[in-house]
Amino acid sequence: MKILIARLNHETNTFSPVATPLPSFHPSYGEDAYQASKGTRTAIGAFIDLAEAAGAELVVPVAASANPSGRVAAAAYTALCDAIVNAAPGCDAVMLDLHGAMVAENSDDGEGDLLARVRTVLPEAPIAIALDLHGNVTPAMMAHADIAVSFKTYPHVDMYETGEHAGRLLMRMLQQGMRPALAWRRLPLVTHTLRSNTGEGAMQRAVAAARQAEAAGMLAVSVLAGFGLADIAAPCISVLVVADGGAAAAQAAADQLAAQIWDERAGFVYDSEPLAESIARAAQLAAGDGEGPVLLLDHGDNCMSGGTCDDMAVLQEALRQGLSGIAAGPVCDPRAVAALVAAGVGASVSLPVGNKVPLTQLGIFPVPPTLSGRVAAISDGEYVISGPTYTGQRIRMGRTVLLDIGAAQVVITETPQEHWDLGIFTHIGVDPLAQRFLLLKSRMYCRPVFVPIAKAVVECDGGGVTSSRYAQFPFQRLARPVYPLDAETGLEAPAAV
Repeated sequence: MKILIARLNHETNTFSPVATPLPSFHPSYGEDAYQASKGTRTAIGAFIDLAEAAGAELVVPVAASANPSGRVAAAAYTALCDAIVNAAPGCDAVMLDLHGAMVAENSDDGEGDLLARVRTVLPEAPIAIALDLHGNVTPAMMAHADIAVSFKTYPHVDMYETGEHAGRLLMRMLQQGMRPALAWRRLPLVTHTLRSNTGEGAMQRAVAAARQAEAAGMLAVSVLAGFGLADIAAPCISVLVVADGGAAAAQAAADQLAAQIWDERAGFVYDSEPLAESIARAAQLAAGDGEGPVLLLDHGDNCMSGGTCDDMAVLQEALRQGLSGIAAGPVCDPRAVAALVAAGVGASVSLPVGNKVPLTQLGIFPVPPTLSGRVAAISDGEYVISGPTYTGQRIRMGRTVLLDIGAAQVVITETPQEHWDLGIFTHIGVDPLAQRFLLLKSRMYCRPVFVPIAKAVVECDGGGVTSSRYAQFPFQRLARPVYPLDAETGLEAPAAV
């Protein structure tokens, strides 16, 4: 038995100005791809474990994953897909670790077009895919996959478990001759990422219902919130069901859960508070009872949704309102880093920081603010994550500088970064617990680490390319009407696909 296993992950924000060339994926090939993936808490790691336990011969042509950013360069998309497709001949089954929301310069349906190519080469081989909870499911994806399972957590902590789930079902197809039915239902509902937290609200209830359906006999039930910052036909929420045999039962389960989601559609919409009000509220919370810093989550410029990480709106408003005791960043500004490194530790400086990447599609051309202060520290920008996400992984931010401007200590890096760990501050000498405010360019992944030490959390929308204010995004390809961008009058859930 010969099984093709590969990973190709990218969540595409088509409005992001951050480029996505091949090096962004840090691809590894062949034996290197196998070694890089074996033993990891990822879907591909689970695939490898299952295939090896079954005594199969593994073909691992590529493992590639890039942070969310703009459309994948055509050459990169083609090269990575070619690596998978060219390895397919002669394989008996396929297990792919995909995201589900990849858009390339030459494909609006990155995963669907890849699966169609694989299916052409292997018309009879079973194909299982593991998807991110924020995947945008398409007809092509469903037409060419036999099994599809997505994460059930956000923040995502069940990547391995999802791969194990999908892979286990594929093994039943190979070893027991099971012929699953795959059903799905997509709703005209573009959700906000801040409402896909599986620990609360409508999304929590939807995932609970999915688990109940599995307990009642469905092989796998997934709720994919979708990724709304993709200008494609339907970046919408979907329900996927895998059943043993009965297509009608699978579709009924998908329709029932989709109806629950549609009834609670308002629970998937996030209303952004005006930034000035958010900062004023944070100041009041900081003055109240309790210990720890107030978190200012700059979710409009979140690198894990394609943000530039150089938007300065939240910091500027905080300084305008007189907040102090702030640790902020990282702000991605390679030019500022170079100038500060050249100045050296202890130097007094005055220079433009941030706001250097124009948000062209949004018509936003920010002016870099001038910050004056002292170069407090310089580091190589490396630390090791202590958990719970990506535990043990070494983070490399590029050269990193701490600029002390009095009211704030600003961490400036050469690359965009997510707040996986307190090490993002402690590695350069900043004690997060000693701050009144922590300004983080994050919306969700920071929470397992930073919320436990915080007095309060204030979500701040500075209006960048990961904002929840969808009205500011010039959608051209989105099929209308769709909730909540359009009025509900005449908008009904569609019939089953």
